[in-house]
Amino acid sequence: MSIERIVFAVAGAFVLISAILAATLSPLWLWFTGFVGLNLLQSAFTGFCPLAVILKKFGKEPGPAF
Repeated sequence: MSIERIVFAVAGAFVLISAILAATLSPLWLWFTGFVGLNLLQSAFTGFCPLAVILKKFGKEPGPAF
């Protein structure tokens, strides 16, 4: 699995988990959802993703996006 697929999977999981936590526990979890969304948005414009950097150091193969 390439870095970009892992990044998309982790981001999607974080959004879903934080949305469920916001619906069941506290709406403050929506701040985490917003953080993930902003990180995805800035990585679309800058090409920098902290998770992609970490995955590269662990030897994962980069895809066309990272």
